[in-house]
Amino acid sequence: MKKYRASIITIGDEILIGQVIDTNSAVIAAELNKIGIWVHRKLAVGDDTQAIIESLKEEEQHSDIILITGGLGPTKDDITKQVLCEYFGGKLIVNEKVKEYVLYLFNEVYRRPVIEVNLKQAEVPDVCEVIHNKRGSAPGMIFRKKDKIFFSMPGVPHEMKGMMEDDIVPMLQKEFITQNIIHRTLLTAGVGESFLAEKIKDFENALPTWIKLAYLPNNSMVRLRLTASGENIDKEINSQFEQLKKQVADFLVADEDITLETKLGKILNEQKKTMATAESCTGGYIAHLLTANPKSSSFFTGSVVCYDKRIKESVLDVDHDLLEKEGTVNETVVIQMVKGILKLMGSDYGLAVTGLMGPDAGGEDKPVGTVWIGVGNREKIETQEFHFRFDRRRNIEITAVNALNMMRKFILKKVDS
Repeated sequence: MKKYRASIITIGDEILIGQVIDTNSAVIAAELNKIGIWVHRKLAVGDDTQAIIESLKEEEQHSDIILITGGLGPTKDDITKQVLCEYFGGKLIVNEKVKEYVLYLFNEVYRRPVIEVNLKQAEVPDVCEVIHNKRGSAPGMIFRKKDKIFFSMPGVPHEMKGMMEDDIVPMLQKEFITQNIIHRTLLTAGVGESFLAEKIKDFENALPTWIKLAYLPNNSMVRLRLTASGENIDKEINSQFEQLKKQVADFLVADEDITLETKLGKILNEQKKTMATAESCTGGYIAHLLTANPKSSSFFTGSVVCYDKRIKESVLDVDHDLLEKEGTVNETVVIQMVKGILKLMGSDYGLAVTGLMGPDAGGEDKPVGTVWIGVGNREKIETQEFHFRFDRRRNIEITAVNALNMMRKFILKKVDS
């Protein structure tokens, strides 16, 4: 069975100068992987005719399927359609169906006048098949050259995603017979990538050649992913995955590809318990992570962002004299913050963080990166001091990871006891 290769070309100066992060490539790669098509290469080019043509020529040599995003808007800097005309030997014509849809959008949906530049969206190369854009005005396009197929999609992420899911993936599934690809992913926390690699090196060395192990570290967490392709592979990869889980049991957070905060939410829902947060140095970031879960209303009661010490005192009943004498970053303060949030929110569990994120305000006794985390319930509170060494943003992110993991372990410990 042939292993089909795909290339992704993202077009736009904004990507090359770092003004916009290319999320489209990740979405495209994930969708293709689900149907057994491997992304072989990924390339970003600016809004430059020659650069786009060179990228098309190059990727045509390497891949069976080339997917392009960006440059389909109506303004002068959007040159993709003109370049594709040149590359495939066509000319721009008005597609009446697209024109009709653009008029409908502006007259009935947007309810604003249509100007000439908007109608340019209806111009497409006469050598392409048009893909209807259900989420916007710029149509997608399909080009064929010998045994290669090219897809051009809008750069707007939600428009591109809809086109990928609704049109391109189903078309590829009909036209290409692909290999089955299986991923099994688990999440660990509180352990480094190098330690994990040493711990499971014998397991990794003994893996069949057709099963690959990948390490995906991020902010004090490491995902481990097993990947296999072929027929009748489910039983073997599942067996290897169970062995891997045993190898990393002490650090295992989830045996599926989900986030730490999602796993914590699942645990709370299973136990029919609730939690709340009192956040100083993280400024509500932990609450943000938890409430990104659409089911969070069933387990998350609320949060107090007590950045100023007066809020710690007036809202969470942290002792005034303690704050004046010892400051805000110490074990006693974080314990009182946990007690205060439990009382205020009436939740089963409370989580509190206080610390120095930087880059200023640190000292010899409490350098930047010093953080106290507390988690607990009305019977018991556990605390831990951390010393992070990164920039402000990463210190906040890693504090959140460690706080959520402490909460997870505290709840599971209570259940087991």
